[in-house]
Amino acid sequence: MQPSLNPGGSQSSDVVLLNHWKVRNFEVQRGDIVSLVSPKNPEQKIIKRVIALEGDIVKTMGHKNRYVKVPRGHIWVEGDHHGHSFDSNSFGPVSLGLLHAHATHILWPPERWQKLESVLPPERLLVQSEAE
Repeated sequence: MQPSLNPGGSQSSDVVLLNHWKVRNFEVQRGDIVSLVSPKNPEQKIIKRVIALEGDIVKTMGHKNRYVKVPRGHIWVEGDHHGHSFDSNSFGPVSLGLLHAHATHILWPPERWQKLESVLPPERLLVQSEAE
């Protein structure tokens, strides 16, 4: 999730506040930073940004298909460090059932304390949204 989280690389690790309550009904929005169970290793949790919701068509970055329509009950997640992230471009859409929590704030280190904004990177705008 660099540069949004851990901008210093391996020199520092951000500690984030995880809100489990917000995802209990799978209420996520594009741009949210979420914690989820890794689709490839159920013992591991990963943190990614929600790029697309069910029904959205997303232009992929390295996925086997150039465009993907996110199926019902799934989301498309990506890390902010494109090309160096293990995300939906590697494993495809993620089931909402794997959602763990919504990351809302950076708590540590103190000089990085801040609210995490739910924004889509400008280069990751959708091809088509079901809301349109």
